[in-house]
Amino acid sequence: MTVLVLGGSSQIGHFLLPRLSACGEPVIALSRHPQPAQSGVQWLLGELPDAMPELPALSAIISFGPLLAFADWLARSALIDAPRVIATSSMSAETKRDSSMPAERAISRQLRDGEAALAAACARHGCAWTVLRPTLIYGAGLDKSLTPIARRAMRTRLFPLPTGNGLRQPVHADDIAQAVLAALECSAAAGRILPIGGGERLPAGEMFARVRRSLPQATLPLPLPAWLLRLGRYALPRLRGPLNRLDVDLVADNGELQRLLGISPRPFRPEPTVWKLPV
Repeated sequence: MTVLVLGGSSQIGHFLLPRLSACGEPVIALSRHPQPAQSGVQWLLGELPDAMPELPALSAIISFGPLLAFADWLARSALIDAPRVIATSSMSAETKRDSSMPAERAISRQLRDGEAALAAACARHGCAWTVLRPTLIYGAGLDKSLTPIARRAMRTRLFPLPTGNGLRQPVHADDIAQAVLAALECSAAAGRILPIGGGERLPAGEMFARVRRSLPQATLPLPLPAWLLRLGRYALPRLRGPLNRLDVDLVADNGELQRLLGISPRPFRPEPTVWKLPV
């Protein structure tokens, strides 16, 4: 039987595909764009929900893409068997639920709607499913949160350091990949939504300081005091949400993850290589 990975070129897929291949599983990975050849992986071009290639019988489907599109395709698919389904959502489903920003509340609602739609599609086929809700992801130079900050600082030699006491829990993409593998083999994780955060909670200001210290070249620290951030909330409406969250805890409870899957994510100790694009 074959494992299908949707979003194989994502940051989690970057770590998961070699681990799946090492397990001896036949792997099909889907991408919207051609990918370099990879040992043990068959790459196919396709896009959810309506531009999917023909697929063989599957033992598992792993998705790192939009939940609603995945659920839509899955509900309409004529699956030969009932594959195990693992998908990623986001802790934003909870942390943005009561945001002051309508757009962020909409993101939270969309994520939760996607989780519910996936559960319904799996029920239609009799598939066991597990959803992982990561916090802020890093580790492969593909994220849209910390990596752009790191690269901009390396270009400009300036590193903005906002104050912020809200707790953060960055999670390495490889730890999520390991959780996916563990969930494939864990029947007790079926039908569950599992939060997954890094192995350390730290204030937002310290998180940014560690990113700066990890860079391969020196940068000038540029402290952003609280009064300036308050001004920025009014002067830059598109940044109002992120600035408001600097003093809000964005963390996950890893208790169920550790109890069911035996996964204990690493603390946040970034190295220079995590800000580079994978080769």
